[in-house]
Amino acid sequence: QANESKKEAFRKYLESSGVLDTLTKVLVALYEENEKPTVAIEFIQRSLGGPTTTEYEKLQVEKEELQSKYEELLLTHEETCSQ
Repeated sequence: QANESKKEAFRKYLESSGVLDTLTKVLVALYEENEKPTVAIEFIQRSLGGPTTTEYEKLQVEKEELQSKYEELLLTHEETCSQ
């Protein structure tokens, strides 16, 4: 009984926040695609405004490179300030 009311409350939350409507629209758009994408999840991610897996991986590499560059610059700055 409690579990069912939790499920119902969650369903109402998804509906009232527009999640169900948005997901339905994305799935309908996928259904209506003449040429289905080979990676459906990337179609969904792109439709929802997020990066694709490939874009995400590129961003991760870029982040790591920038983090490394930042640490180098910070070290140089600290060495310069300590002189």
